[in-house]
Amino acid sequence: MKTVQDYIRTIVDFPHEGIMFRDVTTLFADPRGFRMAIDQMLHPYAGLEIDKVVGLEARGFILGGAIAHQLSVGFVPIRKKGKLPGRTISQDYSLEYGEAIVEIHDDAIQPGEKVLVVDDLLATGGTAEAGIKLIERLGGEIVSCAFIIDLPKLGGRAKLEALGMEVNALCAFDGL
Repeated sequence: MKTVQDYIRTIVDFPHEGIMFRDVTTLFADPRGFRMAIDQMLHPYAGLEIDKVVGLEARGFILGGAIAHQLSVGFVPIRKKGKLPGRTISQDYSLEYGEAIVEIHDDAIQPGEKVLVVDDLLATGGTAEAGIKLIERLGGEIVSCAFIIDLPKLGGRAKLEALGMEVNALCAFDGL
């Protein structure tokens, strides 16, 4: 029987030499694989109170929208700077080379709302940490962070757990 990991394609030396890119588009394209991933991502949260699902740009939108639909709750995107039309708050974070900024609408999360953070891949944890900071600045209470893939060698899980976050991932890959 296939696992979620079996649907994920690895592309060698993308986007840079030495990187093993874990491509979830092959998972998303397969109806059984995609349903399996969404069902497994939802499983730890059965019976928990969740008010909003926040998806991190861009593949987190695909997963987050499907998960929000299954939970019958609202979906909130965290986007790269300049992509949201309304009033936003922003958070900068470090990338491998340089910095980036993400934003959320300033009225997207209400104080006390229970939030599930979703993305496809946890590497260094920089984007997720920036998203967590934005949600917390709006008064949201993060229930958990859910990913398809964890890259343990890059330390993202440890970073998020050090912030007091619960982290769930469907599979892990060695290396970069």
